[in-house]
Amino acid sequence: MKSLILLSGLGVLTLLSEMFNFKRKIFPVVLLGLLGTIVISAMYWNTNKHYFNDMMFFDNYAVAFTCLISFIAFAWFLLSQNYFNEETNLTDHFALILFALVGAVIMVSYQNMSMLFLGIETLSLSLYVLAGSRKNDLYSNEAALKYFLMGAFATGFLLFGIALIYGITGSFNLQTIANYITLNSGNIPALFYTGVLLMMVGMAFKISAAPFHFWAPDVYQGSPLVITAFMATIIKTAAFAAFFRLFFTCFSTIESVWGNIIFVMAILTLAVGNITATYQESVKRMLAYSSIAHAGYMLLAILAMNKFSAGSILFYTAAYSVASITAFTVLSIIINKSNNEAIDAFNGLGKRNPFLAFAMTVAMLSLAGIPPMAGFFGKYYLFNAALQSGQTAIVLVAVLASLVGVYYYFKVIIAMYFKSGSDSSLVEVSFTHKLLLILTLVLIFAMGLMSDFVIRLL
Repeated sequence: MKSLILLSGLGVLTLLSEMFNFKRKIFPVVLLGLLGTIVISAMYWNTNKHYFNDMMFFDNYAVAFTCLISFIAFAWFLLSQNYFNEETNLTDHFALILFALVGAVIMVSYQNMSMLFLGIETLSLSLYVLAGSRKNDLYSNEAALKYFLMGAFATGFLLFGIALIYGITGSFNLQTIANYITLNSGNIPALFYTGVLLMMVGMAFKISAAPFHFWAPDVYQGSPLVITAFMATIIKTAAFAAFFRLFFTCFSTIESVWGNIIFVMAILTLAVGNITATYQESVKRMLAYSSIAHAGYMLLAILAMNKFSAGSILFYTAAYSVASITAFTVLSIIINKSNNEAIDAFNGLGKRNPFLAFAMTVAMLSLAGIPPMAGFFGKYYLFNAALQSGQTAIVLVAVLASLVGVYYYFKVIIAMYFKSGSDSSLVEVSFTHKLLLILTLVLIFAMGLMSDFVIRLL
């Protein structure tokens, strides 16, 4: 609860900084605030406190994901420092990001469907604006419009589903709805199941799962690079945490209704994300399709729906987010240097800046799931959770999809070390970006070596 107040206060403070002329000092204040959010959230461990008449529930699940989201946001601010330095609307962007984080925290700690909706909309409204923040860029304008229209359409599905479930159960509370299902097993109206499926559609849009992924490549491509990094990491983490909390708390006992649909959705997402990524020449767009593919892997935890699922989602989203932040940091440096986001822009990077090439290599290997990187253990725990629930077929599909993923991730590595570029000049790295890359590289290796400690948190 205090973490929500702190993040909201930081958002208001950034708006006031314009009025009282201390906006140049707001960047370190925000970084300290995010570190404070992590500390305050960690203090709630094992407390399991309810707030607002059971509308919010800060259990260990919520605490772990709040800490994760706050840390990713801290790393993201280090990545995006140059973007904020160049922008005239500095305070507006800070405020939008912080209020989006408020929505993300609500999404991982809600106990009431009305709070789920509030969290999603708080997060989404900020992102609609940020996606179009490059006002003179037609691609950015297109991204904002497409994201807004598709997001509003998906929200309609979500609200309709919530309304149907409320109409049947008379409650928005997750535990009350779960109790209704238990008490009325075998006598639940068809409209209730319709509501569940409509909510599934709304949540599938937020995680960019096929066939509700069509917005993601164009929105990720058209948005400013740092906003794309924010959507691919923090937004996806919050959306999956919300998706799992909803289905694990409420609908786990009626898996026969939605299990086959999630199964097909996972296969489609794995296939579309991985196969389409192999054709991309733009690294930014390749990472967009990669993000879709990783949504397919994470759907395995929802399919498994057992005691291993929560921990595996936490570890996987952490490993994926840290590797993605690393990749986007290197990509932003390359784009600033060459104004080119194609794979060819990475040609010869191994000679032009060995440290950057090494960082990108580690990120690609982790995303591909190569040991001993964190990404390998993330997939291992997801696959293990699915196997424990007898989901052998989907695990085999996911393993095959991972092999396809290795191909397009290695295209970048091959370009850096085995191809020569037209520009042989050295690539400079700022102190902030170098510090961020060192931090994320240490985390990728540390999470791989100490994966068992992280997975046991939940």
